[in-house]
Amino acid sequence: MANYVTFEVSDEIQNKALEAVETARETGKIKKGSNEATKAVERGIAQLVLIGADVEPAEIVMHLGPLCEEKKVPYIFVTKQNDIGAACGLEVGSAAAAVIKPGKAKEIVDEIAGQIAALKAE
Repeated sequence: MANYVTFEVSDEIQNKALEAVETARETGKIKKGSNEATKAVERGIAQLVLIGADVEPAEIVMHLGPLCEEKKVPYIFVTKQNDIGAACGLEVGSAAAAVIKPGKAKEIVDEIAGQIAALKAE
């Protein structure tokens, strides 16, 4: 695991988060890539951020965790950036993704946010 990953989540939560991104892509709005995700968090419009745990070089995404903490945005580390890319509808990996408008994924996003908060409290 990369040194910027501050907490680990189960595969189940990762899969739910990826499903939320897919659903939001179809029924809401997402931002793909670390730059877009960063802007969404800074503007206060991100509802959930997925960060790849295998991004090289780490500098590309290592600012996202602390930024999400500061802005009180739920975020999750996903083992493979290729999974994030696939959930975003890309043929390549994506270092990060942000759900802007969850659309039909609202319940999943809210559930994940609760699970992440519980994990960090441990």
